[in-house]
Order: sequence, then C-alpha cells, then structure tokens
Amino acid sequence: MEITNKKANLGMLESLFKLSEKKTTIKTEIIAGITTFMTMAYILIVNPGILSATGMDKGAVFTATALSAAFATFLMAFMANLPFALAPGMGLNAFFAFSVVLGMGYSWQFALTAVLIEGIIFIVLTLTNVREAIINGMPMVIKNAVSVGIGLFIAFIGFQSAGIIVKNDAVLVGLGNVKDPGVLLALIGIVITGILLVKNVKGALLIGMIITTIGGVVIGKTVMPDHFISTPPSIKPIFWQFVGMNEIFSWNMVLVVFTFLFVDLFDTLGTLIGVSTKANMLDENGKIPKVKQALFADAIGTTVGSMLGTSTVTTFVESASGVAEGGRTGLTALTTGLLFLASVVFAPIFTAVPPQATAAVLILVGMFMMSPILKINFDDFTEAIPAFLTIIMMPLTYSIAEGLVFGVISYVLLKVMAGRTKEVHPMMYIITALFIFKHIAG
Repeated sequence: MEITNKKANLGMLESLFKLSEKKTTIKTEIIAGITTFMTMAYILIVNPGILSATGMDKGAVFTATALSAAFATFLMAFMANLPFALAPGMGLNAFFAFSVVLGMGYSWQFALTAVLIEGIIFIVLTLTNVREAIINGMPMVIKNAVSVGIGLFIAFIGFQSAGIIVKNDAVLVGLGNVKDPGVLLALIGIVITGILLVKNVKGALLIGMIITTIGGVVIGKTVMPDHFISTPPSIKPIFWQFVGMNEIFSWNMVLVVFTFLFVDLFDTLGTLIGVSTKANMLDENGKIPKVKQALFADAIGTTVGSMLGTSTVTTFVESASGVAEGGRTGLTALTTGLLFLASVVFAPIFTAVPPQATAAVLILVGMFMMSPILKINFDDFTEAIPAFLTIIMMPLTYSIAEGLVFGVISYVLLKVMAGRTKEVHPMMYIITALFIFKHIAG
C-alpha cells in the first residue's frame, strides 16, 4: 500500500509539473527550490526592517512578507509551472518607505493603497495582454543582454552584502577589507562552492551555502538561535489598512502609483526575460512559455500583498540560483513557497544564515547568467550598443528597469537612424515613448 501511494504521489507531481517533458527530476526541483529560498530568505529580515521605518509594526510585516511570498510563489507554481519565486521586492520597498512615506510625507496606509491600485491595474493589463505584448515585442538582443545585465547586477549585490565591495567616496565603490573575517568567509564560500561546481556535485550551490553557514559559526558570523520554533506575529495592525476615497482620487496618488507601476513592470519583465533566456526556456519565437500566467501571479501577488500589509510583490532575480541548480518547473517554485510558509514558525532557523553565505551563491550565479553574451552580434553596432548599455547600466544604476530604459531607447533610435525600422517591433516605439515621458516627468 505504501509503495502504491508513493507511485501515486509521483504520478501526481509528474502530471502537475510535466517533469519528464522538462527533462528534470523531483530531487533536482526540490534542491533548486531550497536554493532559491536560501538566496532570497534575507527579504524576511530586510523588508520588515525597511517598512518599520514608516511606523508599521515590524513583527506584523515579517508575517505579511512570508505569507505574501508563499501565496504569490504558489500561484507561479500552479498557474505558470515556472521555477520563479516572488516576494516583496527590494527597491520597491525602499521607495515605499523612504520616498513615499518619509520623503513625501504620506502615511503608510496611503502607500499601501497605491500598491493595491498598482496590483489591480496590473491584473487589467495582464488580462488585456498588454504586459505579454511588451515582452514579446522585445528583440532577442535585448533579451540576451538582460540576462547578462542581471548576472552582473546580482553578482554586485553579492559582493556588496559580503563586504567585498564597499562604498568609496572618492571613486563611488572600492575593495573592502579582505582581512575582515566576514569578507574572508565569503571568499572561502566562493572557493568551496566553485570546487563543488567543478566536481559537478549535485546541489553545489546549496551545499556551499550550508558549509559557509557552518563556517560562520566558528568566526561568530552565524548566530545560532536559542530556539527553532516561534509563534508568528499577528498581521492585524497592518491588515487591510487603506485610505479613503478622497485620497485615492488625487493627483498625488496618480504620481505615486505611476512610479510603482513603472519600476515593478520593467523589473519583473527584465527578471522573467533574463532568467528564462539563461534557462533556455524561450520557444522558437523567443517567447516565454505561459508568460501570461506568470504575470498574473505577479499582479495578484501584489494585490493580495497590499491587503496583508506589505509593499509590491515581484518576481525575484534570485530565482536564477534555483535555475542554476537545474530547476525548470513549478515544483521548484512550490518548494520555495512551502519554505516561505514554514518560515512563519521556523524563522529563527532561516534567519541564522549569514549574508556571506548567500553572497557567495549570488556571485557565482551572476557568472552563470553571462553565457547569453555569446549570442550578441558585436559587429553590428545597432545591436552591440543597446546590448552594452543594457548590461552595464543595470549594476551601475542598481536597477533592472533603468538598464532596460537605456537599452530599449538606444535600440529604437539606432535602428531608426540606420534606416532599419522594419527590425523594430511596433510595441518598442510605445515603450520608448513611455520611458522618455517617465524621465521627463520626473
């Protein structure tokens, strides 16, 4: 009977996620899902820290972060069958707290309402295929460049979080103190994980992260928790906290919502395009399979996240770490979502992983993302210049969206000036106009 039940469960997973068709296994998908979670679990600590600066209850935000991430990632698993995880996005949470609330002086309830409106608009744009059309209108050279740019971007994030790269007033960034125990731990983590990759060890990224975490115990960078299970804080203080109609129908709300829309739209599109390109998930026409369902997961996740009490939920670039481990289906996302759900009560365990451990993985994943650069034709300057600007501006502006802005605008302008307008998809002209308007409008 036990063997029969096991076969039935395996058959159900095969039916749901098409594992054989995607040339993957349950073991590979689960390891990939764990790896993705471990590289993005920092959001459980960082997001409450940022949003609490607005006066929001920190414990409530922690629970809302975990629940919204789990919910949206489950949607991605079952609706799109793609190995991408979602959570309240970095950058977007900073805009929420430091620009809208602390900078502009609005209440956090006002900011949550803007996120709700953003989510509803995204649902409408997805229903009407506008977001899908934008993705399909992107030329392959930009899609390949986005993958490379994201690689540099997440490697830069890893170097920063490890302290290998630090702020330098003279030249903006510089090398950190390589004698610092934390920096040394991250560098050792890179070497250990690199050796595992060279040896073709399955689950190399996850194993490397675990070894680095254990090494952190020795030098005091990994703080072992006193207990492993905790009661999740209530989300009651921030649940369904929206402003009235008089503030919703205001010009100020329009400006805030537009900024949320712009950053989230092109961060999400960039992540989906970049990671899918690297994973060879694009079809013969360069399109992402089930992209509409993936965009629905993002839009619905943002809407529900605002109701729970957190900032914009978006597809995480750290999903690339799971893809690098071989994740190809929604089972990877399901695994990550379950871990986010479990983190509500097992938070002390997950938060014990030091930033040096996740940094080592992010840096190496950045290397994995570089291979599509080989598909870019650098002899054609109408392709090479937009690709280069896309790649270089993502880490330098600390924004996937801004990298796309530079790449798309330069692509359209150069193709038009070269008299090669037939190579430009009509949607690209619309996107270019929106990019220019956004930056002129401020």
